[in-house]
Amino acid sequence: MKPIKEGKVREVYDNGDSIIMVATDRISAFDVILKNKIVNKGAVLTQMSKFWFDLTKDIVPNHMLSTDVKDMPEFFQNDEYKGKSMMCKKLTMLPIECIVRGYITGSGWASYKENGTVCGIKLPEGLKESDKLPEPIYTPSTKAEIGDHDENISFERSIEVLEKEFPGHGLEYATALRDNTIALYKKCADYALTKGIIIADTKFEFGLDEDGNIVLADEMLTPDSSRFWPLEGYEAGHGQPSFDKQFVRDWLKANPESDYLLPQDVIDKTIDKYLEAYKLLTGKELSI
Repeated sequence: MKPIKEGKVREVYDNGDSIIMVATDRISAFDVILKNKIVNKGAVLTQMSKFWFDLTKDIVPNHMLSTDVKDMPEFFQNDEYKGKSMMCKKLTMLPIECIVRGYITGSGWASYKENGTVCGIKLPEGLKESDKLPEPIYTPSTKAEIGDHDENISFERSIEVLEKEFPGHGLEYATALRDNTIALYKKCADYALTKGIIIADTKFEFGLDEDGNIVLADEMLTPDSSRFWPLEGYEAGHGQPSFDKQFVRDWLKANPESDYLLPQDVIDKTIDKYLEAYKLLTGKELSI
């Protein structure tokens, strides 16, 4: 079988009335696929998404059908795909990345220092780096092709983007995306705090099923799509250590001549962080 679509990390296969999403061991940073693979990373992404999909199905339905390769064609029933594959409902994807920020960091902090806003949203004065925001904020972006950068847009612009593709539904879909994004974030961030992890920000993607219902899709609250910080030692006023690929981003920034090739110790530390986050959040070791 050949993928019908390949992203920076995921491969999507057509399975007739469903699709099979495989999270590879590739890793990307700054919209570039790095030259190394991170062994078991794909399994962490798939199994963590499964955990969150199960936890939040009371808020919004999701696209997951099975993560057991025995339910999939024989092609996937081997060690290369075991643990990394998810059979999913076919959806019409909505062209918005639904980003939610509960803490001020990264590009949001840079923007706030400049003009007191994040993605056009005015925030209170006097915030410090890594401060918790009074309420989570929704900052959607457009989805870029591989090699391009996503573009942050306002809520009003997200209505226009959706209206253009789904006439008569722009406001309805934009509102539902925002409300579901905030509800998902609040439930999961509250849960994560009880396990010693701060979810600083994350992104979700949604699609429409054949009946026009909004369904949560892609990955969910993985170290690839989120910033996870340890609660222990958290202190606003500076950057935080993390369980996500911020470790890789920081190394690449400090080594601009690397040509996107990581040394082995950075690879080892990265997968250790992913596995530690998985164990803390789910309460069990990764088994595939």
